[in-house]
Amino acid sequence: MTRILLVRHGETDWNRDERWQGHAGPSLNQRGRAQAAAVAVRLAGRRPAALVTSDLPRAVETAEVIAEATGLRPSLDPGLREVDVGSWSGLTREEAESSDPDGYARWTSGESGWSGGETYDQMHHRVVAALERVAAAHEGGTIVAVAHGGAVRAGACHAAGLPGHDRRRFVGCANCSITELLYAAARIPALVAYNDTGHLTQ
Repeated sequence: MTRILLVRHGETDWNRDERWQGHAGPSLNQRGRAQAAAVAVRLAGRRPAALVTSDLPRAVETAEVIAEATGLRPSLDPGLREVDVGSWSGLTREEAESSDPDGYARWTSGESGWSGGETYDQMHHRVVAALERVAAAHEGGTIVAVAHGGAVRAGACHAAGLPGHDRRRFVGCANCSITELLYAAARIPALVAYNDTGHLTQ
């Protein structure tokens, strides 16, 4: 059995302000660093064999805190990045709805509403491929993978057997939550846990 513990990065100011980050966004804020410290302690108890992370700064910073607690060196995998939100990067929901009402209507129906960037399904296939690479490279071990809300949902959708990405099926993905995927011999993942925040106090 191979386990992947998918961890969403710690909070940033854009998370706090409910702004789309995509491939941009600031580093962790004070709360995010505290969240990373809390999840690092819990993950150390799982004795992971490897640590991989999205190469976006907020994920890397979270992984560095986990590395200190586990003694593992994080490796970067751009496949674990968040969906590229193109023209909506840095916008709040209210700003996106005001500036792009047609796109916002598409987004509320489950599609990607922005121009440029990538679709949810494009991100989904990218993330699933990255998770399969990670599972194959560390077969039989427990791997921590630091990623983003969209990427975590992609892993959860895949493990649940959905044909593609549907963010509406998995509501909520807290900063520094843990989502656990279990890969059996056939490398078909099962969803063991989603959005586990038992280690967080704030």
